[in-house]
Amino acid sequence: MASNVVYLRNLNIAPRKVRVVVDLIRLKPVAEASDILRFLVKLGAEPVRKLLESAVANVRQEGTMDVDTLIVKSVFVDQARMLKRFTPRAQGRATKILKKSSHVTLEVGVK
Repeated sequence: MASNVVYLRNLNIAPRKVRVVVDLIRLKPVAEASDILRFLVKLGAEPVRKLLESAVANVRQEGTMDVDTLIVKSVFVDQARMLKRFTPRAQGRATKILKKSSHVTLEVGVK
């Protein structure tokens, strides 16, 4: 059983926000997952949908599998780099701001 893995690196959205999106499409057929992502009102839905379309386009170009039978075999989100910033606070203090980003890994294949 062959599969195709694609990566999205350094997405400037926190991993906990992207995980909500990818949990909705895990183990779903590609057509259904694409529909879910197209109508989902979340910031991470659009980049994940483009990643899914890229994976399907790779499979089409290789010609190794039938696109109609593809499912999202696995998808997960890891934390990427973190930008560290400071903001001024009262009495001369400063507070850290951690701007997190994500790495998304998506694998499509047949059952």
